[in-house]
Amino acid sequence: MRAHLTRRNFLKSTLVAGPLSAGLMFPQQQLFADSCTSTERPRLAVILTWMTHLSHAHVLMENFLNPVLFNGQLVDPGVEIVSMYVDQFSEGRDMSRSVAKEHKIPIYDSIRGALTQGGKTLDVDAILCIGEHGDYPDTKYGIDKYPRKEWFDECVAVMKEAGKVVPYFNDKHFSYRWDWSKEMYDTAQEIGLPFLAGSSVPLAQRKPDIGIKPGTEIVEAMSIHGGPIERYDFHGAEVLQSMIEFRKGGETGISKLEVLKDEELLNAGKAGRFSWDLYEAAMKAELGEVPETFGTIPGEGKHPTHGIFLEYKDGLKATILRIGASGIRWNFAWREKKDPTPKATYFYPGPWNNRNLFKALAHAIQTHFRQKQAPYPVERTLLTTGITEAAVRSYYEDVALDTTHLEIAYQPRDFTAMRERGASWDLLTEELKSEKGLYDPRVLFQE
Repeated sequence: MRAHLTRRNFLKSTLVAGPLSAGLMFPQQQLFADSCTSTERPRLAVILTWMTHLSHAHVLMENFLNPVLFNGQLVDPGVEIVSMYVDQFSEGRDMSRSVAKEHKIPIYDSIRGALTQGGKTLDVDAILCIGEHGDYPDTKYGIDKYPRKEWFDECVAVMKEAGKVVPYFNDKHFSYRWDWSKEMYDTAQEIGLPFLAGSSVPLAQRKPDIGIKPGTEIVEAMSIHGGPIERYDFHGAEVLQSMIEFRKGGETGISKLEVLKDEELLNAGKAGRFSWDLYEAAMKAELGEVPETFGTIPGEGKHPTHGIFLEYKDGLKATILRIGASGIRWNFAWREKKDPTPKATYFYPGPWNNRNLFKALAHAIQTHFRQKQAPYPVERTLLTTGITEAAVRSYYEDVALDTTHLEIAYQPRDFTAMRERGASWDLLTEELKSEKGLYDPRVLFQE
């Protein structure tokens, strides 16, 4: 592939063949492996908090303004960003203005302006909402009050005025408040909004590449991450749900939740509240060995530990653990009813820490925008939003919670086609240096 495609050949071929969406062909290789089936390219409004180096806006938008490297191939995004609303401009670190100038994207001073392109009615085909990072007030628990719900409401108001809906993506969980989160979901259902949300981690390469076969009876599951309460708990919950939702009967939701910390967590493990062999299997999938001391990983220092204990309506028990301090720790283990031997996998993010996780997520969002249908259930993220909000309350108030409001049932959808399977990291290797600007993977295909 490297021998067939050079930068000169690429530019020459695009000039001859036309726009990227044409699905250019090269000897033995289709350059854009997932080109649009239609010549129409949905026009996007991007609504974001702020854009700095390695912010979510940066690492998502670079995969909309350049081709996406996905499973070892360049993929045409098949969409076009035509407007932006930027809520905050970080002094001395802002990237949004330079990116907008380079790509000739107007930045509007309101969400309504971005959605109407300065006109009087809705004039975009999809909305990408990136409500993560920035300088926002905290809740009493120290959780950022990102304005995702407020922005959603503004977008819905413009859609209702126009008498039509367009696909919407909400980065991460819905809101820091459960009542607002449920209202967002209910509104989307009421107006028929194609709605997608969630984490990038479930789409990462699995090492080994295994999962729970649909209809399998499982009795216990565990997700492990290496980050702080709320921010990383959400990702850990998304990893958990993306796996266990395929169990027999589908998802039933959660009836009880409790968070234990440090010594209490260790004692709970010793008492059998979670299975020690699942913990060992999950850590070994990532590290190749089991750490000698629970909660302490060589080279990461000593950090607080906590565990979220979940009891599902169908009787399944699951745990989300915070272990160590690695931002790329995404481990999962489970036990099946017919086979007591633990099974485990590591969700590998690719090189450059978590930056490249967003390539597969961008591809999933683009598919959602083009097909006007979420590639996996948004109910998953409604549930993980509820887990995250309840876990924060349990963590800071030291109480077990009845969570019958989280008895959210849904059926899974096979999202294998959205997952990175590892071929991209044969090209974009750990030895390559991460760049500060918008990364263009076409450089990987030069001679």
